[in-house]
Amino acid sequence: MILDTNRKQNDSFAPTESENRDIPDDIWSKCGRCGEILLNKDLIKNYKVCQCGFHHRLTAPERIQMTLDNGSFREKDAGLLPVNPFDLADYAGKLVDARNKSGLNEVVVYGEGTIDKWPVVVVVMDTNFMMASMGTVAGEKITRAIELATATGKSLIIFTASGGARMQEGILSLMQMAKTVEALGRLSNAGQLYITVITDPTTGGVSASFAALGDIILAEPDAMIGFTGPRVIEQTIRQKLPEGFQRAEFFKQHGFIDKIVPRPLMKETLAKILALHLQGVR
Repeated sequence: MILDTNRKQNDSFAPTESENRDIPDDIWSKCGRCGEILLNKDLIKNYKVCQCGFHHRLTAPERIQMTLDNGSFREKDAGLLPVNPFDLADYAGKLVDARNKSGLNEVVVYGEGTIDKWPVVVVVMDTNFMMASMGTVAGEKITRAIELATATGKSLIIFTASGGARMQEGILSLMQMAKTVEALGRLSNAGQLYITVITDPTTGGVSASFAALGDIILAEPDAMIGFTGPRVIEQTIRQKLPEGFQRAEFFKQHGFIDKIVPRPLMKETLAKILALHLQGVR
């Protein structure tokens, strides 16, 4: 699949106001940047990237399909389910709603596969499940993925996304920061490669822990990155933040990110990094 940046927008794709009532929501999408109406079947062909360059968010299955070799992915621990540790009245219902909306049991999908035949352990966080909030099961699955990479000698790739800690799990959610970081320490001691791919948005404890610790840190264009929102920061430091603050391009300019990679080039870029690393190891 190739992103055709020269293809002109077909005006017939855009429904009129009267037609909107007759078109199901799963047929078309509106670009979050330029406002163009895009047929979903064409958007998928272009890796869900608009012609203006705006990267629409992906589901975990879409990310895996676009990144790993066809048929190579083998999911692990798909049946792990979050619990309600503090018996909150509405949390159980929210979990059911999140499962129905996303088709997933939790934020994190992980497993083994190949990228251009190079073996990897891959973790994907999906914002469709409670905005990819970090809870105990999410932290457990990420930790298990790190331990799997350590045990098998495979490179680890984590596609990060998160709206922050899962408030319904309280302090247990915050503990996942230390848990995942400690596991990454063992991976590093084993000499295994860890690549972070930051997607929009990556905030809160995820940005402050494993998202920031990749040996190589990549990001999709215009991805939002930060621990807390800009308004809170401005109120705290009592200063106006720079233009583009908390976007991937700003972080690249200041040395936090190694490379910003458009989605159509992501698989190729990861394959090159894996080849350089693994051929060097051999």
